[in-house]
Amino acid sequence: MRQLAFAALLSLATPSLVLGWGEPHHAITRAALDVLPAWQKEALGDELKQLGDNYCMIPDNVFTDKENARFAKMESVPKEVYLKILHLPTQQPEYLEVMRYFMEQAVASLRNGKLGDAARYMGTICHQIEDYGSPSHTVPGDNMFTLLQQFLPPSDAMKGQLMHGPIENGDFKVSIEGYKPALLGNTVNEAAWRLMHRVHDEILNARSTTVPIIQALYREDKESVVKHQLKAATMDAQVVADAVYTMVCLGMQKFAAEEQELLKRVQIGSFFPLEAASCYYPQSQFFSSPNWGHARSGGILAGGNADMPLKLCVGSSNQEFTNGISAGMGKPLTFLLPKDVYGRFTVLAGLHPELGAKGRVEFTISGNGKVLTTVILNGTYPAKLLECDVTGVAELQLALTSRGVDSKSNYAIWAEPTLVKP
Repeated sequence: MRQLAFAALLSLATPSLVLGWGEPHHAITRAALDVLPAWQKEALGDELKQLGDNYCMIPDNVFTDKENARFAKMESVPKEVYLKILHLPTQQPEYLEVMRYFMEQAVASLRNGKLGDAARYMGTICHQIEDYGSPSHTVPGDNMFTLLQQFLPPSDAMKGQLMHGPIENGDFKVSIEGYKPALLGNTVNEAAWRLMHRVHDEILNARSTTVPIIQALYREDKESVVKHQLKAATMDAQVVADAVYTMVCLGMQKFAAEEQELLKRVQIGSFFPLEAASCYYPQSQFFSSPNWGHARSGGILAGGNADMPLKLCVGSSNQEFTNGISAGMGKPLTFLLPKDVYGRFTVLAGLHPELGAKGRVEFTISGNGKVLTTVILNGTYPAKLLECDVTGVAELQLALTSRGVDSKSNYAIWAEPTLVKP
């Protein structure tokens, strides 16, 4: 982590408070705790109630609850009392490190028998997850929605109001009854990394609710406001449940065999690379070959306007894929990898057998800036399985280069990109 850059970022956080959800933090956290297995509730004991009633608000209360403020501070920036990065996501390396840090503190406290400290650190993690998945925190750089109101002019009754509060405020019950929390990893590094990608899905879910909530506020339609708030809050509770469940498993060193088996492989075709800043591709990441567009997960854009399934020739027959990425020439995709977790990376590389029949592309996989493997494939070739040793790799990069004369046919696909444990 680039400490100086991170410290400069956090220095912007002085008391310009950016609060997300407010009172619903309690409802979300309690819903998550309700679905923990009995052995974990018993292990947390009296701290379970405190986690839902008080500790989940520690990052918002650092100026008024000085006794607990230290549980929302980082050793790397000891002078910063209010960490804005606990409330608003920036870029992956920064907030991944924050998630890893507080998760590590919670797990270490559990292992050392400091249950109260562990629950307080868990509260900070819960708050971060919930703020990232709050409808009021979904527009990068426009937390008070002054820009968005230019696109969605307010009703007369809402003119002059800052929208952050109305979007997040509410008094509703959240329930995820029947949800089974998932183990995110059997080490802190793995769990924090997987949590980050769960949170990305949570952010997208929250973004889908923001505009409907604003429109409902303008109509004074309270029922619709709560409906969309609950859509965001429900997924927030599921991710919080996964995080707390995982921290207790790590702290108590108690894992189910079937959960361990599920963690051996992870497909990253739906994960956001570093280039997709703030979970979307900026215009600088658009390409012109084979069409004007950007990298796509789970599909390919034909001619710049027709969404089609991913397809490759495997052996002697064509096969569709749901997990994979279509990308353009000259726009690499870089994925953060957790330290000391995965040993091998596999992917099927090739051109779409119909759209890319006349294409010719070089597929290159690099780790930490060093080429691991590369292959040039014609559109008429079957897909090729590429395998790389990624031991010690922190940044995995997939790159495409045109090697033919018909660039409009370079419909390249990375299918089933998978990380495998040693």
